[in-house]
Amino acid sequence: MSMMSEFKDFAMRGNVVDMAVGIIIGAAFGKIVSSFVADVVMPPIGVLIGGVDFTDLAITIQDATAEAEAVTIKYGAFLQTVFDFLIIAFAIFMAIKVMNSLKKKEEEAPAAPPEPSAEEKLLTEIRDLLKNK
Repeated sequence: MSMMSEFKDFAMRGNVVDMAVGIIIGAAFGKIVSSFVADVVMPPIGVLIGGVDFTDLAITIQDATAEAEAVTIKYGAFLQTVFDFLIIAFAIFMAIKVMNSLKKKEEEAPAAPPEPSAEEKLLTEIRDLLKNK
């Protein structure tokens, strides 16, 4: 088997395609959550703590000079990223929790016994007729 045909078999497996779709959806979801945190959640939190914009929070270690930019520790951007992560982690937790509860309901529901085949029905009728004789 050639290298190209092996690669084609690998790439076209259902799991690989599903994973690729998941990664693409996850990246788009990450952008949505980042926007939600930055544009919806953080402004009210900033107002509550005195109008602070988290992304502007920084500690200056060395001031800017003519030759170099200022050296800063941007802990506000870090806080923003932490909030993004917490919201994404909570959303994933809730999605998994819902999926698990749906799976439990599926498992708990008793499966109806399968309909007897035509042969079984015929044999049952023959048995009943023999009993009656």
